[in-house]
Amino acid sequence: MNRIDPAMPVGAYQTYSITSPRDVQVRAACEQAGCQAWQHGWESAIDERTDLGRTQAAYIRTQSGRTFREMKRGDGLTVFRFEPYQRCFAEHRTRPEIYLVRDGDWRGNPTGRQRQHTSPDDWVEDFGEHQQRIADQQQKG
Repeated sequence: MNRIDPAMPVGAYQTYSITSPRDVQVRAACEQAGCQAWQHGWESAIDERTDLGRTQAAYIRTQSGRTFREMKRGDGLTVFRFEPYQRCFAEHRTRPEIYLVRDGDWRGNPTGRQRQHTSPDDWVEDFGEHQQRIADQQQKG
């Protein structure tokens, strides 16, 4: 690997990283998974002439807890049109991300100090503030 020799000691640096554990998946909400049904809404066409269709339609109407409009199609199917920004019926899985900030650089972490942010927004805000501090120090000379 080609690296530029650092101008300062290792303790003068901070490293920001985002990693995902290998082979680990967790259940995720539609929004976290980038679910298109959540974002745009969706339709489910149900054939209520079958036992399965009657069971599905009854669940949607009485137990799903979702907001929908109901229409009948010319071919006899019942169409349930679900509004956006509500959980779909799929179970989403995603890989968790770890938002880490530690002292040091590729040469090591001399203090052993590190912290893990709980959200990407917090990590981005921390990173931006750190960059601003560096810019302010450079401007002062």
